[in-house]
Amino acid sequence: MTQQTAARPSPLTAQERWTLAATVVGSSMAFLDGTVVNVALASLQADLNATAAGVQWVVNAYALLLAALTLSGGALGDAYGRKKIYGLGVTIFALASLACGLAPSLPFLIAARAMQGVGAALLVPGSLAMIGAVFDPARRGRGVGLWSAASSVMTLLGPVAGGVLVDAGSWRWVFFINLPLAVGVLWLLRRVPETQTPGARPDWPGSASITASLGGLAYAFTRAGEFGWDTLTWVSLGVSAAGFAFFLWHEARTEKPMLPLGLFRNPVFAGTNLLTFLLYGALGAVGLYLPLYLIGTLGYSATAAGASLLPLSLLLAGLSGWFGALADRHGPRWFLTAGPVLAGVGFALLGLGREWGGGRYWTAILPGALLLGLGMALTVAPLSSAVMGSAGRERSGVASGVNNAVSRAAGLLAVAALGLLLVGSYRGALDTRLAAAGATPATRQSAVRQANRLTDLKLPANAGPGAEAAVKAAFGDAFGNVALASGALGVLGGVAGFFFLAGRRKEG
Repeated sequence: MTQQTAARPSPLTAQERWTLAATVVGSSMAFLDGTVVNVALASLQADLNATAAGVQWVVNAYALLLAALTLSGGALGDAYGRKKIYGLGVTIFALASLACGLAPSLPFLIAARAMQGVGAALLVPGSLAMIGAVFDPARRGRGVGLWSAASSVMTLLGPVAGGVLVDAGSWRWVFFINLPLAVGVLWLLRRVPETQTPGARPDWPGSASITASLGGLAYAFTRAGEFGWDTLTWVSLGVSAAGFAFFLWHEARTEKPMLPLGLFRNPVFAGTNLLTFLLYGALGAVGLYLPLYLIGTLGYSATAAGASLLPLSLLLAGLSGWFGALADRHGPRWFLTAGPVLAGVGFALLGLGREWGGGRYWTAILPGALLLGLGMALTVAPLSSAVMGSAGRERSGVASGVNNAVSRAAGLLAVAALGLLLVGSYRGALDTRLAAAGATPATRQSAVRQANRLTDLKLPANAGPGAEAAVKAAFGDAFGNVALASGALGVLGGVAGFFFLAGRRKEG
């Protein structure tokens, strides 16, 4: 009887339950905005008359600030109180969401999205930090598991809910939905105790320089797709290079760096972060352009586009824990080889499915979604364990934070770089497809000039029969190239996993 009682997990305390509820709902807002907005982009683009660059920056403004400030946001919480900074992040995020929903123009929306990124950078690292500080060590693992499961469910349902909101009302409701969630989080926080670590401080020079570096590179790629490699594009590349050089110089010399460069001397840490950069970069690009392809080329509603990758989310949520446990027993190498490769094949199938699937979901989209879901399920948990294990127990939190920032930076840069490929491919495909459809040279020239409008391209009234179908097919061709490039990134991630984790089995 005594042994059975000891084996039974102790119930969560009231403070732990309040903390878990506040962190799940708050972090879910930030996770949702990483995916839900993609479903609304087609509607948003038409409403605000956005070009490809504008669409990219609606996504990138958020990703840039979140990637660059996440580590500093965690340090602010440690220094000034995790509950206080978390609440501040929720408030900023909510006010920025209101501004996004009311945005009268594209520049206003992009600025509000940047402020959302600042709020997310304050609340995302605080969620797990609050659980770690409030929960008893004996129940901490259970708390993290419950947080992960609940957040996964919220994220899984997000694109579907976003599609319903867009179809039933407007893309603006995708942002307004954050307001009641934020009010609920601030109410829950009243019952959460304050915790902090005196002596911690954010690395502002590091944050500023990495923001300039990532922002300059993303802007250069985005501008090149619209205006070519002009002087301003090259100046942006120079700003990016200077910012990155200063960042490395500063991080090597500061007493408390946001990115301890010594971690990269460990081949497992270096390799898992390279894998993360390649795989999550591909995921970010496909995640942005796939809804535009489904809605603009295949004629899906926003709801159907949001639901199209639900099998991927279900596989990820259902199998990640099982594969994580297997990797703990057998080592992560083969999981981090096979998983990214399968995901890469899934990316490629999403781009190629139209060729033999004719646009039908069951043949054109589902096979790629299933392979991508299986590949990500094989990868996610073993990757997290390998990253944290490579740095040792005492630096596992820093290692996890760095890996999180790398994944977000990868999405930011891949959206910009593969967006350049998308627009260039679209221009060539437009000319070829319209010529085959018998369009006049004037119609073809007009369409090619508008290629940066993506799926919102306007044809002349006398374009002729078949021109609209040719434009849709051309965007499908361009998306196929992006999907194939993303597939190659996934396979390269698997190669990195194979070589950098050679000989590594489970931690002893």
